[in-house]
Parts: sequence; C-alpha cells; structure tokens
Amino acid sequence: MTHVSERSGAGSSPTGAGGDRQPWTAGAGRQARKRSVSYADAGVSIDAGDRAVELLKSKVRQTRRPEVLGDLGGFAGLFRLDTKKYKSPILASSTDGVGTKLVIAQQMDIHDTVGIDLVAMVVDDLVACGAEPLFLLDYIATGEVVPDKVAEIGAGIADGCRYAGCALLGGETAEHPGVLRPDEYDISATGVGVVEEADILSPDRVEVGDVVIAMRSSGLHSNGYSLVRHVLLGAARMRLDIVIDDFGRQRTLGEELLTPTKIYAKDCLKLIAEAEVRALSHITGGGIPGNLVRVLPEHVDAVVNRSTWKPQPIFDLIQSKGRIDDQDMESTFNMGVGMFAIVSAEDADRALATLTGRGVEAWQAGEIIEGTGNVQMVGQHTRG
Repeated sequence: MTHVSERSGAGSSPTGAGGDRQPWTAGAGRQARKRSVSYADAGVSIDAGDRAVELLKSKVRQTRRPEVLGDLGGFAGLFRLDTKKYKSPILASSTDGVGTKLVIAQQMDIHDTVGIDLVAMVVDDLVACGAEPLFLLDYIATGEVVPDKVAEIGAGIADGCRYAGCALLGGETAEHPGVLRPDEYDISATGVGVVEEADILSPDRVEVGDVVIAMRSSGLHSNGYSLVRHVLLGAARMRLDIVIDDFGRQRTLGEELLTPTKIYAKDCLKLIAEAEVRALSHITGGGIPGNLVRVLPEHVDAVVNRSTWKPQPIFDLIQSKGRIDDQDMESTFNMGVGMFAIVSAEDADRALATLTGRGVEAWQAGEIIEGTGNVQMVGQHTRG
C-alpha cells in the first residue's frame, strides 16, 4: 500500500461569492461562529493510514524481487523488466477480487487469510496462459482505517505474493466513511506477468489424445460464497462457530469457509518446464465445465470422469442443506479441483510425478477426444 486516500464524495454544496463552494447552514446570512473543521471530522484519518503502511513495510519487503526499484511510498511502483531474458516478451495482466467471502472474514474478525485468496485469484489466472507472475498492486477500501486490521489484510496479501514468487509492488488503501460501515472493507488486486511469445498456452495447442490432469483444491476457494451464505447461514441457520465432525481436526464451519485459496503459480511454472503442457485451466466461477471449455479448440471435447476423485465434505454439506442439484453445484463450485492441466499423453506420468514431488495432490481425471469444443462430465463422485 503506498498511501491512504478518500474516494467518497460528501455531496455538492451551493456556490458562494467568488465562485467558491460553500456549505449551506441554517441561519445563513447571519455571521456564523468560526469553527475549524479537519479531515478527521469527515471520518478520514491520515495518521491511521500512515500507521497501517508502517506496520506492513516489513512484510512487503519479503516479497521483493531483484527487478524492483525504490521502496514503498512513491506515486508508482517501478519494476525493471529483463528484456535480455526473452526473445519476444509478452506482458500478461489480470485483475480480480475475493467477493463475498469477505463477509465471513468480517463476521469472524479474521483478516489475515483473505489476502492469500486475493493473490491466488490473480496469479493463477496469469499462469494459465503460461506467464510468470512478476508483481501485484492491491487496493483496500474500508469504512474506517484500523491500522492493525489493514496490516492483517496486507500481511495476507504479502504472504500470497511470496507463495507465488511475485513482488507486492504497491497499492492503495482508501477510507470511505458513509459509504462503507467502519467494520466493512473490500479488496482487489491487479497482477502483471511475462511469457515468451512462443510459449503462450492457448487452445490451439490442445490435441486429441492429450491427458487431463486435475490438481486438488483446498476447498471452496473464493467462488460461490453468496450461495454458501444463503444456504448455510440463511436457510439452514448454521453458526460459524459450530464444529463439523466431517471436517476433521475440530474445525468449525467458519474456519472451513475461510480456508485460503490454493496458489498454483509456482507449481504450474515448474510443470511447464518439465512436461509438454498444452493448456492450463484455473477453476473459478463457472466451475469445471465453465472454465475447462475456455481452453478447448472447436474440434475436440474434454472428457472428465468424476469417479477419479472425491470432493471435500464442505461440498456435500452445501448441496444437502440447500437441496442443490448436481448441475448447479458444478456450475458454481470447483468441486475439489482448483486447476486442470492438459498435457501430452507421453508426458502424463512425468507431469504427475512433478506435481507430486511439489506436494500437489494430482491425478489423471480425463482425456481429450474428437468433438465440438465441449466438456463432458461422466461418472459419479465417490461419496461417504
């Protein structure tokens, strides 16, 4: 975060002598008692913002890459792209947020994990085209800047950047009194990566006979939380502090819902280096069918066999409590898979070994056949 600013207007006011905008007050025309008004009176604390930045500096420095120039506090983040490293470098960019998962964090007063979700949503989109994430810029809007809370959010963002290998280059923290409640906030981020033009992953690389490899998600990740809250906290009236036996390790519902999104960026870059990767599909909103179809050319289909994996218990809980049909579940949630890799059949074993060696649970979930650019979901998930 570079600095704090206010983005919400306080409304218009009538024009006084000389064209200056003057606030209307009762008794206008009488000589008013002079009173000094500060920015703090409007609900914006510059000191709190500065304190939040100071609390974050050590965390942000841990994400520093050799290409980063300068330090926090400037008007722009500077990054020297090593053009000698590439024949034809292509910059890739992605922007995203965390969505209504933030409501759970605010209700539980736990703020150090949603930053990881934020980074994951951005960098795993970048790596899907084969790009190495270089740096990220964040944005935090809140009703009231509480330095420790902003520092917790920022610490999670910095942790996510470290896991992804990218620099947290800067950002913005904005205080919006009157627009957001003091305990409310929203976050977003934009990331930039680089890929050699000849190495860009795209649908035209996918061929009949290729293998579809699934990488296990850490849970819900950051999609479908409006439906989750409607079903579990609304209709089912479940409490966030209730312990769910199926989750194991005495985990509460709230803890499960705040499980950070898995970051696959480094794992996928290693996979690209070790095997013939045709395409990568980040499974976010739209689920498996809605995202895997985005990397298929028109002359093939991807066949995904549900029987090759068992979704985490949270998916069963949501489906049973909400009486949601299978199609709606699959079009909303990742169902236990956070990323798919399409690789050549000859490199399937190497790909699985590479991912397993990096601690990523992965398996062969399907294949590419002749078709019309669709995803065929077959078989049934193991239950119980």
